[in-house]
Amino acid sequence: MSNHSSWSSKIGFVLAAAGSAIGLGAIWKFPYTAGTNGGAVFFLLFLIFTILVALPVQLAEFYIGRTGGKNAIDSFKVLRPGSQWPWVGRMGVAACFILLSFYSVVGGWVLNYVVHSFTGEIHAGADFEALFGKTISSPFGSLFYQGLFMLITIWVVKGGVSDGIEKANRVLMPGLFILFIALAIRSLTLPGAMDGVAFLLKPDWSYLKPGTMLTALGQAFFALSIGVSAMITYASYLGKDQDMFRSGHMIMWMNLFVSLLAGLVIFPAVFAFGFEPGQGPGLIFVVLPAVFMKMPMGTYLFAVFMLLVVFATLTSAFSMLETVIAATIRQDEKKRSSHAWTIGIAIFVVGIPSALSFGVWSDFKIFGKTIFDLWDFIISAVIMPIGALSVAVFTAWIQDKQSVLRDAGMGSTIPRQLLCLWLGVLRYLAPIAIIVVFINSLGLI
Repeated sequence: MSNHSSWSSKIGFVLAAAGSAIGLGAIWKFPYTAGTNGGAVFFLLFLIFTILVALPVQLAEFYIGRTGGKNAIDSFKVLRPGSQWPWVGRMGVAACFILLSFYSVVGGWVLNYVVHSFTGEIHAGADFEALFGKTISSPFGSLFYQGLFMLITIWVVKGGVSDGIEKANRVLMPGLFILFIALAIRSLTLPGAMDGVAFLLKPDWSYLKPGTMLTALGQAFFALSIGVSAMITYASYLGKDQDMFRSGHMIMWMNLFVSLLAGLVIFPAVFAFGFEPGQGPGLIFVVLPAVFMKMPMGTYLFAVFMLLVVFATLTSAFSMLETVIAATIRQDEKKRSSHAWTIGIAIFVVGIPSALSFGVWSDFKIFGKTIFDLWDFIISAVIMPIGALSVAVFTAWIQDKQSVLRDAGMGSTIPRQLLCLWLGVLRYLAPIAIIVVFINSLGLI
């Protein structure tokens, strides 16, 4: 007899799934990508693509997980016995394993920066570019903080779905929103801040180019954590009475709100102090400390901001580890603790080359990429689009239309016309959009 886990409440699932989606994508990647793609136009495109393409695919993952009621691999077996479709789940589980191996490296940097904030290394006049370089190239520091990040992740996930992941998200997610709103208010009251707001909210249509559209579409996929089976896993713990459409919308709007808040914390401050918004990936590690140092109590405010990023990074890490564990314990909760430790340590070991990619192994390259960049490319450019495309095709083309409409609509008051529209988007619009992003990310456009 399996003792299958479940969320203890509806909001528990929403907060956990939002936590999975709101990670470095919203707080780290969105601001610098918006900064290098014209701000407001990018944000508008990102909003449209999230609603039209990413949300329908996320809802398809919810449908597979909730209807299958098992882990990412076995849910496909329940829905399509004897077929090859469980390989989509296996690919997602493998993706979460690899993704967490290098994601935990960046999580380690963020933890290190929280420590930097409290040990006085973040101060007015410091060379933040040099500090960032030193942080990511130190072999001991990188591995120590990556290990610490994985330790926290394992500790929470081994506690189970409702006692571990849900409890942590109930604290971390509201904390994230409250601190973010406070920081946004502080940023918006700086002199010259309105230039940053205009950059984020007033479109400059000269940026409306195919490249910007493709980047925004790619960001929409990352933003909702789709294509790696994490949402299938989380939805498998859902009751049939929960309105998955309402949950999906709440998760999407929370994610868009955090992306907007991240922009409102960062761009007004960046403009107020004369920095460039198009700084690229180093934005939160190099530009932001310099920006915060120009504010009263800047060191503490920066420490709070980095703590926020830790929260967001951890809540995403929980979902990645849970996806792998759920697939190995196969609903036998007695195995959870031992599997959490074994898999977590294995992920740490696999992540060691990624942690050393910016220091002692920076010259070691495969296809011209460091180990970190190679894993990132394989997951972001190859597995995520294939995973998302497979989910859309499976739900809208392989499964019986009437049974999908019935199972997806359970617990929901959504009109049948909207359900049919959702399936229509999954049939035509989503696959085309995903294929275009896929071809673009492989450099073929």
